[in-house]
Amino acid sequence: MNGTEPSAAEAVESHVRTFFGGHPVEAVDVDPGAGRRDVLAALRVLVVGPGPRGDGWAYVTAGCWDAAQVDGHGPEFVMTANVRDERFVELMAMTAYYHCGGHPLGPAHSLPIGEPWVPGSACDHLLISLPYLHGPGLEHCPLPRGHARILWALPVTAAEIGFRRAHGHEALEELFDEAAILPTDPFRASVV
Repeated sequence: MNGTEPSAAEAVESHVRTFFGGHPVEAVDVDPGAGRRDVLAALRVLVVGPGPRGDGWAYVTAGCWDAAQVDGHGPEFVMTANVRDERFVELMAMTAYYHCGGHPLGPAHSLPIGEPWVPGSACDHLLISLPYLHGPGLEHCPLPRGHARILWALPVTAAEIGFRRAHGHEALEELFDEAAILPTDPFRASVV
């Protein structure tokens, strides 16, 4: 890398700021904790506030690509929520560590949160999917030495994960569409 080329994390941040033009964007440095710093030395979560693209909040990782890219390609992750909450920054850091720590995540994968998304929510897993709320403009992020794909970490229920395992990812997404779920609602009913 030459002295003028941005790092991958800086390029991801620039992409997110451009995509969410007119929105406030805060870059939060995340300390993943002892034993995880070697895996995710420079993780940040970009916290995007409401603006022209929508009235919700977006939380986007910047640093996964640096830690786990293969042949210049790798993911970053976005979660959407209805409020600004440090809990969501922590969940994105957990997702990044899960991916970079030996459990590669891609579309149709899932991971358990280990507790409700927020207190009282039935959603206790994250389903990795295409970022339908934001589209390919956010998803496809060119980098100086490759390409990042920003994937959606959608909070879902254990029953929904069970349905996906039995019937497939597309069948679950069809149920989400039929039910017209509000993905930022932590108290939404399970579609299964």
